[in-house]
Amino acid sequence: MRFARLCSVGVWFAGLTLAAQVRAVPDRQQWFLTAGQSTYAVGVDDKNMLESLYWGPALPADATLLKAQSRAERSSNDGPMNTTPLEYPAWGGGLQLEPALKVDSPNGDRALVLVYDSSKVDSNQLEIILKDTVQPVRVHLHYQTYAEGVLARWSTVENAGRQPVRIEQAASGTWNLPAGTDYQLSWLTGQWGGEFQLHTAALLNGAQVLESRRGSTGHQANPWFSIGREGQTTETAGPVWFGELGWSGSWRINVERTALDQVRVTAGYNPYDFAYVLQAGQTLDTPHVYAGYTAGGQGEASRILHRFQLAEVLPLGPTPKPRPIIYNSWEATEFRVSEAGQMGLAEKAASLGVERFVMDDGWFGQRKDDHAGLGDWYVNKEKFPNGLKPLIDRVHTLGMSFGLWVEPEMVNPDSDLYRKHPDWAMHFPDRQRTEARNQLVLNIAKPEVKAYVFNWLDKLVTDNDIAFLKWDYNRNWSEPGWDSAPGEKGSPDAAREIYVTYVQNLYDILQKLRAKHPKLEIESCASGGGRTDAGILRYTDEVWPSDNTDALDRLSIQDGFTHAYSPQTMAAWVTDVPNYLDRRVIPLQFRFLVAMQGALGIGNDLNKFSADDMELSKRMVAFYKGVRTTVQQGRLYRLQRPEGREASQVEYVSPDGAQAVVFAYLHSQQYGMVQPQVSLQGVDPNARYRVRPLDETKYTGEAVVSGAVLLGSGLPLQLRGDYDSTAVILERQ
Repeated sequence: MRFARLCSVGVWFAGLTLAAQVRAVPDRQQWFLTAGQSTYAVGVDDKNMLESLYWGPALPADATLLKAQSRAERSSNDGPMNTTPLEYPAWGGGLQLEPALKVDSPNGDRALVLVYDSSKVDSNQLEIILKDTVQPVRVHLHYQTYAEGVLARWSTVENAGRQPVRIEQAASGTWNLPAGTDYQLSWLTGQWGGEFQLHTAALLNGAQVLESRRGSTGHQANPWFSIGREGQTTETAGPVWFGELGWSGSWRINVERTALDQVRVTAGYNPYDFAYVLQAGQTLDTPHVYAGYTAGGQGEASRILHRFQLAEVLPLGPTPKPRPIIYNSWEATEFRVSEAGQMGLAEKAASLGVERFVMDDGWFGQRKDDHAGLGDWYVNKEKFPNGLKPLIDRVHTLGMSFGLWVEPEMVNPDSDLYRKHPDWAMHFPDRQRTEARNQLVLNIAKPEVKAYVFNWLDKLVTDNDIAFLKWDYNRNWSEPGWDSAPGEKGSPDAAREIYVTYVQNLYDILQKLRAKHPKLEIESCASGGGRTDAGILRYTDEVWPSDNTDALDRLSIQDGFTHAYSPQTMAAWVTDVPNYLDRRVIPLQFRFLVAMQGALGIGNDLNKFSADDMELSKRMVAFYKGVRTTVQQGRLYRLQRPEGREASQVEYVSPDGAQAVVFAYLHSQQYGMVQPQVSLQGVDPNARYRVRPLDETKYTGEAVVSGAVLLGSGLPLQLRGDYDSTAVILERQ
């Protein structure tokens, strides 16, 4: 058999050689894309349309599939456009299902029928070009395989004609699963203070829409999905098809089980209030969507995403440094920052072993509360008469790097910037502007606003030795207008391009800032986890999952978060009690061990710490430094999830398998019952492990234990009462 091209790369991970390969079979017009231990295949059918052929376990290198054939009409209500698993269905030709693309042509033709035109294989990438049978519209379908087990897809819509074309809907791609009736869907929802809540339910006939219409990713849903099979898929086993959208604006994922039990997932721009006009010769790129398949259950699906994000997504990949331990001054001072006060906190933080000191809100403009100052990014001379340099120098003398809070995309009406440029705020003509948290959204889709934001950030970082920016974003969009949009003045269609151009400009600001300041690191914060996605993670090193730092709530939030995102990207703080949301009082060790599930931070008012609190904190920080790389970059195993249970445990195994660490939590004991031993995962059954418990009295086993015993009977841990906790390190001998 003749192959047009066979290109592959591979990586070694956990004893497996994982491939990234694109293989073309020209006699059958088929393409096989291998990513890790999975294969995705597409082919051209007898009507010259591109079909999804296969998505599942990796196929042999010489595998072929039957030549694609369009499906027959089932009835006059279910024509071939609805029964054929099209790879990129456009609205037209009788399509009644969710389209990947919908356009409006100048002559009033609102239909497209996309057929195969050409293809190109380049290394581990595939490009297939489709063209409409009538209109001069072409769609470039892009595929890229990654050895970590992920396939990326995105599309480029091209206007090859001489007249404008109006795009009404544009998706990155449609994913077709094998037909079936036993699928179950997992997804993440939330709210401010309660993000990343995991749900799993049977996938019934009809469509389930996951989306944000808010101009940003949103707290209420996250652009991640996972599909398994009822009775087969668990945390540790069974088939899983999973994916996430890399876009930080309004998005939509449509999960559809048709009346004929075909399962389709379409992901991309949210078509709500959306329009994008392509002039002659122009193109529009859709966001990347990353997806994969595993037979190893939900746990393995998340581990694939974790190693993919570390190697291919994060800006400092493929070998990002583990995140430093930070101290943030917000809960200690709120807006009442001063040079002396921040220096005092820095001294206490350094004594605990903290590596980065971050000053939060209140250092700039006339910022005394959240009513004024956003947009005026100059140092407040009353609070810092000599600028930031004395504080930064003191932080450096204490052996820490310095970080700063900013909120670049927002403006207070009570600010010099707004009084000078009210038109820079997002707004509709003649319409009252809706404030939230006393602020408006700056329209960085405007070139002059984009330039202003970049310039003051560049100056701030150039003039000060700043290693880290906590980039906040504290409200959703309203009145998403653009009175000076390109194209016809006042054109509603041109104004709607804000949904694309705003986010593209945000990415561009972040990329240029990092390129000019390569040592700068950035956190994405949006009133908590309101902008957490694989798009923003290409330009930021971590995200803030939630403003809720209550340790018990955080167990659930962090559990959901890690289904979609790496622990390395998850900032997690220890803060004071009673917590401001739930008013719970939880012991300090429990709070520390919960925060150790990601990138550890401390947000307590250290001025109120007792000597015992300081000593325990030093011990916890030292312990975390010994397991940090394993936690942030190792393999995560959710041994017992926290939702609906009084106890939970989570385990991390280092990439080379040399170290494992287990965190165990008991939030409430009932009937005096002792918790069963904790059976581990991911350790070598043929190896022996030295056990180093955090608390000698809470581990009652042997000092050296075989991997087979750990996998079988497990670790004997003694946790009792309310909010008891411990951790255990295992080192392979």
